[in-house]
Amino acid sequence: MSTSAPGGGVIHDLGYRGYDGPRLGTGSIARSLFTLGLRHAYGLGRSGRSRVLPFLLLAFATLPAAVMIGVVAFTGFDIGTGYAAYPDQVQTIISVFAAAQAPVLFSRDLQHRSIVLYSARPLSIAWYAVVRWLSLTAAIAAFILGPVLVLYVGSLLTGLDPAPHSAAFAKAAAGMVLLAAMLAAITGVISTLSTRRGLAVVASIALLVFGPGAVVLVQQLALDRGADAIAQLAGLGSPYSIYTGVLHLIDPDVASFAPPDSPLFNALYVGAAVAIPVLGIALLVLRLRSVASR
Repeated sequence: MSTSAPGGGVIHDLGYRGYDGPRLGTGSIARSLFTLGLRHAYGLGRSGRSRVLPFLLLAFATLPAAVMIGVVAFTGFDIGTGYAAYPDQVQTIISVFAAAQAPVLFSRDLQHRSIVLYSARPLSIAWYAVVRWLSLTAAIAAFILGPVLVLYVGSLLTGLDPAPHSAAFAKAAAGMVLLAAMLAAITGVISTLSTRRGLAVVASIALLVFGPGAVVLVQQLALDRGADAIAQLAGLGSPYSIYTGVLHLIDPDVASFAPPDSPLFNALYVGAAVAIPVLGIALLVLRLRSVASR
């Protein structure tokens, strides 16, 4: 059966059953995109080869925690409540994970022009950018918190006092989510600048692995010369030093290389921790809109 449409076109009725059920809105699309992005960050729902790197890195990141729990179990040694320092011990592994998985969520959609299809949906480019960033943030946060959770649970199971350990873990977890938000913003923006995944990975690793090392070097040189203010300002150049600086404000027991010691530096560290994700999302929106409009 066919009917004529204005302008000479023809509408064909092929006999398919119509859909008269509920039509889900932007919220449902955003939730589905978030879940899909989180799964893809760990290779779930993709080929088996895609799962090797994220879970291998997660195993390497968890290994020090498992060793520490083993030491506590056999010797009774109290490892203390330094959960916030754990990301520094596996900083390179965290950076490699973030750098490797950010292109999975961003570069592929640009390479295959899937972003154009997303922009045709009720979900706007701004919402797409925010949801993708949230997926990457959640994936990185789970990667960081997973080993620390193993360390925390193991500490409790070995009979250590739960009160101080629970308080320290809660404070550290809040800081780690903030660290994940910063890393997701940085690697997400880099991933949108190139459709070649390898190039985005190398650029992100260079920034997140060598950048913090350069910051520590500058801080050490400044402290050796008594220029504490310069050392504190240099700490704003790395998400990891920003993380320790902000967490030092929440929990003074957290050691920071050059902890802020004035209201000005306190405001700068907190402002940087908030500004990096906000600026990153804004850059993601601008970049994705530019690509989608071509």
